[in-house]
Amino acid sequence: MSTRIAFLKGHGTENDFVIVPDPENAIDLSPAAVAALCDRRAGIGGDGVLHVVRSAAHPEAREMAAEAEWFMDYRNGDGSVAEMCGNGVRVFARYLQHAGHVAEGDLTIATRAGVRTVHLAKDGDVTVGMGRARLPEGEVTVTVGERSWPARNVNMGNPHAVAFVADLAHAGDLYTAPPVGPASAYPDGVNVEFVVDRGPRHVAMRVHERGSGETRSCGTGACAVAVAAARRDGTDPAVTGTPATYTVDLPGGRLVITERPDGEIEMTGPAVIVAEGEIDADWLARVLG
Repeated sequence: MSTRIAFLKGHGTENDFVIVPDPENAIDLSPAAVAALCDRRAGIGGDGVLHVVRSAAHPEAREMAAEAEWFMDYRNGDGSVAEMCGNGVRVFARYLQHAGHVAEGDLTIATRAGVRTVHLAKDGDVTVGMGRARLPEGEVTVTVGERSWPARNVNMGNPHAVAFVADLAHAGDLYTAPPVGPASAYPDGVNVEFVVDRGPRHVAMRVHERGSGETRSCGTGACAVAVAAARRDGTDPAVTGTPATYTVDLPGGRLVITERPDGEIEMTGPAVIVAEGEIDADWLARVLG
């Protein structure tokens, strides 16, 4: 390995990531290395790491290589592996464009949740085909302090518990994961969304992402919220036969989510590359030593 490792920094509605280009999967990104890079005081800082690898070079993505050249090997800020990150996919696509690997228009990206279709628009927005939501059966409850709410269990390739509340302040500080029960509903942990109404098909949310804490935005979470809102509002596209579009405001910006009658969900929002540079490998070795 060279003494320096290239990196970039990007964000999607202020959900920010350290981007590590590694086409041949030559860099060993251990959980400790990811956590060190994401440390906001002693590292670069980010909600997670986007490890950019060619699908053919990664054992978890080789079977998707015929459909998608590039694999988003996504890691949470604590180093744990995640199946999917909606904002991350948009930033990942923006990086591929920035690096000259793709142009405006359509492309595909492999993720642990499957292949995702992406459209890079001329106006700078990025639209991601997020697949279909799964709605596991069973009641789920979210608790903060002395308050509890029923929540909708929505799986967007990763798990979510969506609770509609009267005030976003009721979510508390979100430094630690809000208790969600029963524990059997989410054996691998869960992202928890707190949602308030802002107007017709317009909601606002806060989110605690497993492995990262409260983040400024969560793309899969926004999709889960739109799905839960559509079911609550009686606008399920599979029932009405017409698409349901929700505007979702997050602390870091705004996303527009559309669910179609066939269940396919599209998410549209910004993605920005803000910096690039080099990680000093000696520093990384020291912090891991």
